[in-house]
Amino acid sequence: MTEYVSTTPGCFPLPDWAKDDLSDLKGHQKHDLISGDEGEEITGVYDEARAEVIDSQLEAGLDRVVEGQLRWDDMIAHPLAVHDAVETRGIVRYYDNNNFYREPVVQGDLEASGDVAGELESAAEQVEAGLQAVLPGPYSLADLATDEHYGDEAEFLAAIADFLAGEVEAFPGVETLFLLEPSLVESSPEDGLDERASEAIDAVASATDADVVVQPYWGALEEKVYAHLLDADVDAVGFDFVAEQDQNLYNAQEYGAPDQISLGLADGQNTLVEDPEAIRDRVDWVTEKLPAAEFETVYLTTNTETFYLPYAKHEEKLAALAEAAELAEVKVA
Repeated sequence: MTEYVSTTPGCFPLPDWAKDDLSDLKGHQKHDLISGDEGEEITGVYDEARAEVIDSQLEAGLDRVVEGQLRWDDMIAHPLAVHDAVETRGIVRYYDNNNFYREPVVQGDLEASGDVAGELESAAEQVEAGLQAVLPGPYSLADLATDEHYGDEAEFLAAIADFLAGEVEAFPGVETLFLLEPSLVESSPEDGLDERASEAIDAVASATDADVVVQPYWGALEEKVYAHLLDADVDAVGFDFVAEQDQNLYNAQEYGAPDQISLGLADGQNTLVEDPEAIRDRVDWVTEKLPAAEFETVYLTTNTETFYLPYAKHEEKLAALAEAAELAEVKVA
């Protein structure tokens, strides 16, 4: 019987009070931020905010709980932006939206830093079961970065994959790992690179016993990219059914899908909160279009990060996803 799992791709908005506090503190500690030392006051605000967003997920009844990625000021470029071998430079537009990040320029060998593992260890103290890790996928992280050290595109992608695998190996016990791969859609890899992107994802996924979900978004993968992605040893592939229905459905029908699938059915960038019954109906629509598939697990999630939403709307989206998963379970039973 299919299990319906409510979750998110992480990268949450800050609670309003934390946003105000951090704005004041960062204005006074600008040098510390540039040097990578956040200071005790800033760290304390992030710790308190992390506890709050975890409580919010637990209260909503989400099946998988993330630590929120609240420190990720540079969006999914964060794991590189805080690395000792990386120089952060000017502000770059994050894909085609109105959010920005500092350009991470890799200038030395990339070794695991333990930064993300430290965040998860803090979260694990609060989450008894269902902890989910979030990382940028290796292709997207390489795409957002600039290489001034390795000198070869294939070698750089492999180095990014090894770096992320090292991060994963340091994680505390997590049940699920979401690898966020918007660049597979937004900067689709060309012939040859699409296969290497799949190999890089496979290298990261192989570093954990957790269920690994590769979550592209902002559209659908090109056919060859999708076919190569299926060669990676991952447990689930995600589909952004908010931004693109037809091509995502075609890919799954034509090339198949793993026995776990992640459905981006709630809009992570729109303040309109979906009705739980409507989300459940969208799940039915997708699965009915794939009659040959027998899914072990169906993840219900927003199609993108909820970073873009007001915090109150973000919380309402979480509650809607949790209720939709419960409705889907009841219908199956």
